[in-house]
Order: sequence, then C-alpha cells, then structure tokens
Amino acid sequence: MNSRRVVVTGCGVVSPIGVGKERFWESLISGRNGISKITQFDCSGFKSQIAGEVKDFEPLDYFSSREIRRTSRFVQFSIAASSEALKDSKLDLSSFDPYRVGVVIGSGIGSLETIEKEHKVFLEKGPRKLSPFLIPMLITNEAAGSVAIRFKLKGMNFCTVTACASGAYAIGEAYRNIQQNKADVVVCGGAESCITPLGVGGFCSLKALSTRNNEPAKASRPFDRDRDGFIIAEGAGIVVLEEANFALKRKAAIYAELCGYGSTCDAYHITAPDPEGRAAAKAMQDVLEEAKVPLDEPIYINAHGTSTSLNDKMETKAIKKTFGEHSKSLVVSSTKSMTGHTLGAAGAIEFIATCLALNAKLVPPTINYENPDPECDLDYTPNKKREFDFNVALSNSLGFGGHNASLLVKGFK
Repeated sequence: MNSRRVVVTGCGVVSPIGVGKERFWESLISGRNGISKITQFDCSGFKSQIAGEVKDFEPLDYFSSREIRRTSRFVQFSIAASSEALKDSKLDLSSFDPYRVGVVIGSGIGSLETIEKEHKVFLEKGPRKLSPFLIPMLITNEAAGSVAIRFKLKGMNFCTVTACASGAYAIGEAYRNIQQNKADVVVCGGAESCITPLGVGGFCSLKALSTRNNEPAKASRPFDRDRDGFIIAEGAGIVVLEEANFALKRKAAIYAELCGYGSTCDAYHITAPDPEGRAAAKAMQDVLEEAKVPLDEPIYINAHGTSTSLNDKMETKAIKKTFGEHSKSLVVSSTKSMTGHTLGAAGAIEFIATCLALNAKLVPPTINYENPDPECDLDYTPNKKREFDFNVALSNSLGFGGHNASLLVKGFK
C-alpha cells in the first residue's frame, strides 16, 4: 500500500525580520538583518548583549488583555502564527471532522520568563503568592494544547522537544501521521521565546553566543571564517499540512509537497556535534532515498548554519558525505544570518523559508559572508539572493543532544 501524499497549504511566521509570511519573505530576499541590542532586560552585565527580538508583534491583534496576562510569549507566538497559517490555507475548519485535524508544535525550552518571574515571587513572598498559571504558562506542550483549544482541533496532539531541531521534528512527525492515515490535516511547527537573563546567561556560560556586541548587524555570519557564536532569537513558524487529495478536492493553493523526513542522533556529546557529521549525513541520505531524489538533481539546501565554529564545519562535512562530487553544484544558504537562532522554532521557520524559496525559484542569501573559511567551502549564496531553477529543496535542523532532522520538499505535480 502506497503512503498518502502530503502537501503544504498554509504558512504563518512570527520572526525578528517580520511578522507574517509576506514581510518575512521580503526581508529574506532583501537580506534584511534582525539582530540588535537586547531590550527585554538590562543586559549590561552579560558577555553577549545582542539578540533577534520580535519587535513588531502586537498581542492585542490575537488576544484580550486578560488572555495576554495568562499566556506566555512563546504560546502567543504559536497562536498568532497558527492563525496566520490557517488563514493562508483558507481551510474552513467547521466543515471538517475535528478528530481528523491534529496539532504538533515543538519548543526547545518553553517559558523561561515565567520561571524567572515566579521564582522571584516565591523567594520574596512565599509559595502562597505563586500564580495559579505558573505551570500551564511554562510547560512546552501548552503551545500545541492552546492552539487546539483556540481552533477546536481534537485530533492527535503533542509537543516535540529536541532542542534546536524541535520545529523540524514537529513537521516531520505531523507528516508521518498524515501518511499513516491518522490525520487529514495537521497544524505544526515550532515556537520559542527565551531572551531572558537566565536564557542568555546560560548560553553565555556555554560560550555559545557571539560577543560582537558593537556590530550586531554583522554578528550572525554562518560559514564565515570570523564567526564567533550564534545569536539567540525568538519567534514561531507554523505550517498547515494536508493529505494531497484532501487539498486538491477543496482547490487549495499548494506551496510544496513534503516528500521525506529523516531523523538521526549523533550519540556523541550533550552539546557538541559529531565533528565528522556522520549522523547528520545519514539523515540527509535517508530523506533523499525516501523521496527518490538522485544526487545530481539541482537542489537548494537551507542549512542549519548557526554561525558557530563547530556546527558550520560539521554541516559542511555532512553535506559532502551525502552528495560527494555533486556537493559543489548545490546551492546552500543559512537564513539564520538574518533571523539569528530561534532555537526550537528554527526548524519550522526555516522550513517555511525553504517552501517560499522553492515557489519563487529564489534562494535567500547568507549575509555577512565576507571571509571564506577553507573548511567551509561550498556555495553558500553570499550576501545576495539568487535566481535558481530547482524543484527539490532540503531543510536541515540540528540540536543539542545530537538530534538531526532533514525535511525534503518538491514542487507539487
């Protein structure tokens, strides 16, 4: 029995370079940078003082004042991006069986802001003064649960937590559920918001963040020789996946067909990637095999590309292991050069960028690519968008703990 085909029919984005699919895409192809000095708290005592903050998000567009007080920021992002994705898909949810519509939304961390705020209350005023919303505001599954409640979606519902690959895993697992006839439609993706003292401080202690504080617009520079760490960011990316015949019957506009999902683990180190990129390569190899794509096909890869020394070298090696002599003909870029690293949302936001690029036959640039690194020697689309006639695209996501995920899309025929 053949697996059911799965297509992308709606996209919603909340990002440091724009809220909404249109603004996000315009920013990507124009090379707009979303990194600036942190404004959400006093960062003067921190080694890294820059971030990709979402500046133009208005919660009142989606929530009442009372709801805002009871809804953590990453859940607000999830509901907003889901609203945009469903609107974009033109789905009339009232006409479908709610038990056939699922939700899968990943988050790497959940609400650190809630933990920090309520821990201070606990220390200063005692346990009786803790908010009754403490637990529901901080746990990672509340994004998926809250979206289901908002839109009355009663099908399969869960949260993926695989660090910076969480959003990609969410889309991949949603794809599998539709393939296996457990759902007809799934609202899926990732969300994150942890630009907080504890979040930034923790990553500073890991020496993972860029300290190019005087040049925030130049700090995220994937694959560049002078990269010095990633830039923490926030946001959400949500897509609507549908079984293909289901979408065709209602004459839905289709962005792309999701044709493959590969996931592996380095089983190497809690934070560092396997320097040889063996498991990351296997995820790409698996997805190419599932989608029956030859290695010499014109392919765009939206790389994980974090702007850290270890990741960018490893991912380059993994791509070479996968494609061999064809590696130099690939077109690669890292949109994190513009958005920063949105952690658990990254895989979903970048999947949307990949689908939009496939539709437009335009590759977003890797900005701030100024000084080539001899160990990163592929075509990273430096600094300017590029026209490219391709029908296959890969989106890679890698996470602490060794989690690797690759998603492959094709133009729908």
